[in-house]
Amino acid sequence: MAETNRQWQTRQDGLDKVTKTSSAIPKPGDGEVLVRIKAVSLNYRDTEVVMGLYNHHKTVDGESSNDLVPCSDMCGEIAAIGPNVTAWKNGDRVLSTFIPSHQTGQIKEHHMASGMGLPLEGVLQDYRVFPATGIVKAPDYLSDEEASCLPIAAVTAWMAINGMRPLGQSGGKGETVLVQGTGGVSISGLQIAKASGATTIVTSSSDEKLKRAKELGADHVINYRTNPDWEQAVMEITKGNGADIIFEVGGAKTLRKSFDCVTFGGLINSIGYVTGKTDDPEGDLTNINVLALRKTVTLKGIINGPRDRFEEMCDFYAQHRINPLVDRVFGFDEAAKAFKFLYSGSHFGKVVVRVAP
Repeated sequence: MAETNRQWQTRQDGLDKVTKTSSAIPKPGDGEVLVRIKAVSLNYRDTEVVMGLYNHHKTVDGESSNDLVPCSDMCGEIAAIGPNVTAWKNGDRVLSTFIPSHQTGQIKEHHMASGMGLPLEGVLQDYRVFPATGIVKAPDYLSDEEASCLPIAAVTAWMAINGMRPLGQSGGKGETVLVQGTGGVSISGLQIAKASGATTIVTSSSDEKLKRAKELGADHVINYRTNPDWEQAVMEITKGNGADIIFEVGGAKTLRKSFDCVTFGGLINSIGYVTGKTDDPEGDLTNINVLALRKTVTLKGIINGPRDRFEEMCDFYAQHRINPLVDRVFGFDEAAKAFKFLYSGSHFGKVVVRVAP
């Protein structure tokens, strides 16, 4: 075991101000394990944390003066075990859970206080102590880099498709799933939907990214820049029925279009807000109640999922041999560059930082 614990830290004051430091290696307490971290995948949330912009959950507001280890998603191996831990052994390969206290069922406000990478310290470091119930077994067939992509992106996508179904019941066959964009959650959604037997539609402003989406199995692709009325294209593809499940990542400026191309009784998952978090400055507000009523639509906000659904998803991944798509891997010393690359939006799939040599 190393003598010191390398860490990246942020004061939530900008992508240019993340710093590398070190600390003593922590020791696991009662019911805890120490994990040697091998790989960390980045999420858009992490860039918001670093820039001090992740403030829309009142239980996770940070203070910019506090040093914080960012990031929530890692793959590693157990290096030491604390008292009263029987479920794990040294050398077990494990994944972090985004919100360790969320074990099952609907997430509640109090769970947010255990969020990794804000408000609790994150995983962009060599070693971290986890509660024994805050990790899951990593699928054996995945590399460390691939496995590190599962905790937020894949689980969020899994919940978008299956979260409204009972535990142990997944769907997809006969359904049409529309995913907006080609980021981590959207590509995970495409992979899960295809493995489930669903028809998939992907939107992007890049023909090159749409070409790659087709190579991953997308049944239909739409360039929303050259085809701004993409919701009409979705209705044509579905022969007027609309999409059963929509990954809504754009926000206020795309939500109306999602309502216009969702099927009766369909599900719109509110996952992102690429077009911003604020209302239209001109006051052109969307009457969501009317839009939901018009097609008896469910609009569901998605904040990841509980540990039991994560384990369910890992079993599905292993059954279908799904490999998360890693766009680029950075070395530990290049973590600051990795944040900027992710924030640029030029990635296709996931961005990973390799922690262990």
